[in-house]
Amino acid sequence: MTTDDIVTTAHALADAARAAVLPFFRTDELHSDNKDAAGFDPVTEADRAAERTMRALLAEQRPDDSVLGEEFGSKAGTSGLTWVLDPIDGTRGFLSGTPTWGVLIAVTDASGPIYGLIDQPYIAERFEGGLGRAQLCGPQGRRALATRPGRALSETILFTTFPELGTEDERAAFQAVTGQVRLTRYGMDCYAYALLACGQIDLVIEAGLQPYDILAPIAVIEAAGGIVTDWRGGPAHGGGRVLAAANMQQHEAALEILSRVP
Repeated sequence: MTTDDIVTTAHALADAARAAVLPFFRTDELHSDNKDAAGFDPVTEADRAAERTMRALLAEQRPDDSVLGEEFGSKAGTSGLTWVLDPIDGTRGFLSGTPTWGVLIAVTDASGPIYGLIDQPYIAERFEGGLGRAQLCGPQGRRALATRPGRALSETILFTTFPELGTEDERAAFQAVTGQVRLTRYGMDCYAYALLACGQIDLVIEAGLQPYDILAPIAVIEAAGGIVTDWRGGPAHGGGRVLAAANMQQHEAALEILSRVP
């Protein structure tokens, strides 16, 4: 598979996912099932329809590649490339009618993510990173992605999805960071990573992630000049605790606090 093949296929998947999910968004007919008996982890027919559509395209165009998707698991391949799909990252937001969810598509090899898309179908924004690309295409046209320059933690904008982040120790570490930043916002799911890549915010801190939640954002953010690691400064490809930063200065400042968690 050439670089152009990867990019063309990824955009075809994102286009197909847009067409699959938008008929469900903000409609009275949308219903959800709960995947977590101990809490609330919703899945809708829109999630399933989008992943089915993307998998069907990959089976037709890239049958030798592996696939990992949130809803339908893994399919082995022989090419050394894996397509990692999250058909709707932010299903709670999707159910609530907010345009902060997105379709995540990543391509990985043995080294990790090499290319990714964060696509927001409703407002038609697509964030692309990897293989020499770092750009946003949306209602205001096309422009390069670039993260914010270094600044003190006291000037930082920090995002996460859930105020009740992770374990008690993880929440305490997160709150230690929030106590030093200028502004903390919640509930953006994958759109927070997109905002970091386009220079709007400085930090995203999360815990309990799966690989399909973070591999596409890693590719996009790193292409834009940012840094994504776990809370020890190591690779975050497997999910878990994730720290995404616009630059080294803020990454080091946040990491110094987060790395204290057992």
